Formats: sequence, C-alpha cells, structure tokens
Amino acid sequence: MNLDDKKVIVSELAAVAASAHSAVAAEYRGLTVGQMTELRKQARSSGVYLRVVKNSLARRAVEGTDFECMQQGLVGPLVLAFSKEEPGSAARLVKSFAKTHDKLQVKLVSFGGQMLGAGDLDRLASMPTRDEAISLLMAVMKAPLDKFARTVNEVPGKLVRTVAAIRDQKQAAA
Repeated sequence: MNLDDKKVIVSELAAVAASAHSAVAAEYRGLTVGQMTELRKQARSSGVYLRVVKNSLARRAVEGTDFECMQQGLVGPLVLAFSKEEPGSAARLVKSFAKTHDKLQVKLVSFGGQMLGAGDLDRLASMPTRDEAISLLMAVMKAPLDKFARTVNEVPGKLVRTVAAIRDQKQAAA
C-alpha cells in the first residue's frame, strides 16, 4: 500500500469517526473469511461502519475526534465498528455476533468522548433506538393527561354509583 492509499483510508476513517456516535473495537483473531463477511453484511444492514485497518492508520484517523481516547488500546488485529445512525447500533451488532462467534472479543468501547470498559458493551447495546426513545417520551408525556382524564371521569361516575346505591336502598326499604 502506497502513501496515497494510506492517506485515503485515514481521511475516510477520520470522516466517519467525526460523525459517529459510538465506536467498538473487537479482536477478530480466529474468525473465518465467511464469518467476517457475515459480520460485514449485518453491519451494512444495521447502519454500522465496519472496517479492518492497520492500527497506526486508525490512530491517525481518530486524532482530534471523540474517539481519540481509543488510541492507546489500538493493538493487535482489530475490527472497528462505528455507529453512524444510533449510539447503540455498533454495540448491538458486536454483542449479537459475539454470542454465536466466541472468537470475536470486545477490546474497546467509546461513547461521548469517553473510553468505557469492554463490560460496558451491554449497557451501550441496551440503549433504546431513536423510535423506542420517542415512544418512551410520548408515554411519559401522555401519562399525566391520562391520569387527569380518569380523575375527571371518576367524579360523575362516583355520583352515578351513589345515586344508584340510594335508589337500591330505597327500593329495598319499600
């Protein structure tokens, strides 16, 4: 690979890193070509930028981005996954793929300019998607209105039940 090719790779990776929400670096040692192809296919369908690149080029690419904290940990054969659409998509991809392929081992997780431990992958993967977050927000916003409507509706309902109880009491007495 000549210098121009390396510059192109670094600039492409830097552009992705500048706009990404989170990143996961995992060691892929022991995975077959077919398994890596399957991982790449899943990444494309879930909006994750997945790339195997030399660590020295990756260190240069993440310089000046939120993922600069990952520079020291970029050692060994790593595949980099950047979440382009949702913060948890790369973590969900790597977590689900690692369940069936134990050779894929998470080494680095970064979110919001902070380096997280490999154990925090579950926490990042469990973040709601955009649609789930909107539905949760709408449910929280709707709850007080629902409770108010039930409370307002309870007053005439209680009046009707009271009048019916008085009527039944008078009919039983007569």
